[in-house]
Amino acid sequence: MSDPDIGKIDRDFFEAHVRPRLGADRADVRLGPTPSVDFGLLDIGGRAVAIATDPVSVLPALGFERAGRFALDVVLADVAVSGLPPSHLAVSFSLPPGMADEAFAAVWEGLHAEAKDLGVSVVTGHTARYEGCSFPWVGGATALAVGDRADVVRPDGARPGDDLLVTNGPAVETTGLLTTLFGERIDLDPDTLSTAQARLDEASCVRDATTAAVAGPVRAMHDATEGGLYGAFVEMATGAGVRFEIDRGRVPIRPGVEATCAALGIDPWTATASGSLVLAVDPAGTDAVLSALDDRGTAVARVGRVAEGEGVHVDGERIEAPAVDSAWAAYSDLST
Repeated sequence: MSDPDIGKIDRDFFEAHVRPRLGADRADVRLGPTPSVDFGLLDIGGRAVAIATDPVSVLPALGFERAGRFALDVVLADVAVSGLPPSHLAVSFSLPPGMADEAFAAVWEGLHAEAKDLGVSVVTGHTARYEGCSFPWVGGATALAVGDRADVVRPDGARPGDDLLVTNGPAVETTGLLTTLFGERIDLDPDTLSTAQARLDEASCVRDATTAAVAGPVRAMHDATEGGLYGAFVEMATGAGVRFEIDRGRVPIRPGVEATCAALGIDPWTATASGSLVLAVDPAGTDAVLSALDDRGTAVARVGRVAEGEGVHVDGERIEAPAVDSAWAAYSDLST
């Protein structure tokens, strides 16, 4: 038996082992687990409920309160791209035995403050300390977003003729996180390092997703997590059965990203970029979405179009899904 790969399971594993075994069939499940789609969808009393579950990652080096906010934003992103504003949260913490009460209280304060600002209520959960648990993976959470069925945006909803927009650009989270956690080990001058560390404050797409959905019409949204922007492009195009044509020179690149990735030998286009959205937008709504995001202070640009066909073509050349996130090796090296 071969060793398992690190990271998310691939589509073949999903189709062989997960999709055939999804428990009971229920009429209220409108969308179950689907590759390239970030959330499931329920129809409850004529209302749409988007639901997604993610690990909870707490990074003590960020400071516990900031780590709580960061963890929540990652969890909420997968329902925010449904076009419905996140509304409810269930969270389970499996804490390391040595984590002090004061440290957890700070995590919870950060999570609470961000949830309150976003209009999200915590409705249930579980918190305990267990042997064998360690940072950063200390639990899991399920987020819900409730709204009108007509307002749901699916990540696989891109149609030929749509415009493609990108916010923030490549490697935003990778740049902000690695320079914040390991700044003293990265060969950057102090000003560049400070600029790169500021990218971590942009590693949340929740407010941008809800802003774009209101301004739309938005046909599809996806946050660029594992595999970066190239991974997000391929997932969206594959899920929708269409061709993406991208002009890489139009994609915004935030200050500090290129210098950090060069210093660490990271390909920014295949590195985790939480906080960056890829949007397929009806051309009638493109200007409104661009304006709304610009008003929020978000870097955004029209970077291409959706066409008939298949695959992702960047500057005329077809790209494939990255086999591995390019930031992982750098994170591993810096952690040792």
